[in-house]
Amino acid sequence: MGMMFWLLEWLALAFVMVLGVALAAAIVLFVIDKMQTADAVRRNYPVIGRFRSLFTDLGEFFRQYFFAMDREEMPFNRAQRDWIYRAAEGRDNTVAFGSTRSISVPGTTIFMNAAFPPLGPQYAKTEPLLIGPSAREPYLAPSFFNISGMSYGAISRPAVRALSHGAKKAGIWMNTGEGGVSPFHLEGGCDIVFQIGTAKYGVRGPDRSLSDEKLAAVAAHPQVKMFEIKLSQGAKPGKGGILPGAKVSREIAEIRGIPVGVASASPNRHEEVDDWGDLLDMIAHVREVTGKPVGFKAAVGRIDPFADLFDLILRRGPASAPDFITIDGGEGGTGAAPMPLIDLVGMPVREALPRIVDLRDQRGLHDRIRIVASAKLVNPGDIAWALCAGADFVTSARGFMFSLGCIQALKCNRNTCPTGITTHDLRLQKGLVPEDKAERVAQFARSLIREVETIAHSVGVAEPRQMRRRHVRIVQSDGRSVPMNEIYPSYTTRALT
Repeated sequence: MGMMFWLLEWLALAFVMVLGVALAAAIVLFVIDKMQTADAVRRNYPVIGRFRSLFTDLGEFFRQYFFAMDREEMPFNRAQRDWIYRAAEGRDNTVAFGSTRSISVPGTTIFMNAAFPPLGPQYAKTEPLLIGPSAREPYLAPSFFNISGMSYGAISRPAVRALSHGAKKAGIWMNTGEGGVSPFHLEGGCDIVFQIGTAKYGVRGPDRSLSDEKLAAVAAHPQVKMFEIKLSQGAKPGKGGILPGAKVSREIAEIRGIPVGVASASPNRHEEVDDWGDLLDMIAHVREVTGKPVGFKAAVGRIDPFADLFDLILRRGPASAPDFITIDGGEGGTGAAPMPLIDLVGMPVREALPRIVDLRDQRGLHDRIRIVASAKLVNPGDIAWALCAGADFVTSARGFMFSLGCIQALKCNRNTCPTGITTHDLRLQKGLVPEDKAERVAQFARSLIREVETIAHSVGVAEPRQMRRRHVRIVQSDGRSVPMNEIYPSYTTRALT
């Protein structure tokens, strides 16, 4: 009994001490909150007002896991993410009892199944497609679905390594993003598209202009198959890349040629490119120095300037054309961007892509210029739609981030990514094991390609690139669906110049 009373006395004393410490802390916080002038809520409601910020931060978590329906979240809902997770894990991706997708929402795509679809023996393998026939080293691209630009810096070392090995396993290309090529991009042995951003990281000279010597050195890597000149990206048109100082490690600084720990902000455009003529000159120069196909990436604002580009190509001759154009939609993603740009600027890819394709095809450049679609395209229906619209290839960044294990924590710009994908905190990176995640990357790519093939067979063609706009209908504001070839038969009938 004596021991019991002693224990109770000790617990009571401990409780009083804890209570005293809590009370003292509350008094201190009360004084601080009443004295500070930055936060009106805390000044008017000392201590209690602090819970507002806590609940605001936790609200995002609770909505994602407890309150949001499968099709409600943004930028990607639970149904989209779960499909990728299951595909990346090689799990069964069938569902039961009917779709949870509303088909009355304007913009919804509905594919038109054929009365007599092809049988297994009639299926055709999607053949590799040639890019850059006039380059010294054209690229025979094996897959219509590939990894979009994510730079080492925006994503972590283990993430780059996993993507590189996964891309090799799946037989797809990997875009470096504007941060330059690192040993980790090359490690897996996959095909590489080197992106030349406006800061020219990895290929710039002492005066920050394009260095022919460094271009040639990059091109000497046999894995580097193409060069992509980045004009703009959908998440922040009119704004260059942003890499917070917390992410600029010594290694990344050396690859990019920038100071350690200092935020990296790229110019909003290439300083030497003032018009389409300058761009074509730059493309021709890079192609001559490297011998590899060269294209450019851009978010579309207005359509008419692109008509001017294609007209200029006709005047100069097809040899002057870019080997590919990557069309990024205004709904594209990034690790860091000003909200007005990410929310309000740039044409959606579902409007821009068919119009740019039409301009190209009207001028007879279909086989000369390949079109790559890039934006919020992560599921089989997205990729199938893009191929119907006329894209030759589709690339995805966020889809592959989900395959790595991204949980859409929306911490990409804070160096605190809980999955280790977009952080350079070594403790957090330990959660991402490249050897395991590489297989998930490959499984995701294979599964998506296989299901796009399933859609193609359903609409009556032998392989995905045979799909056309007549194979998909788009739901309108009145609830009716209209074939895409009636919505986008041709953008302009103006005389070619």
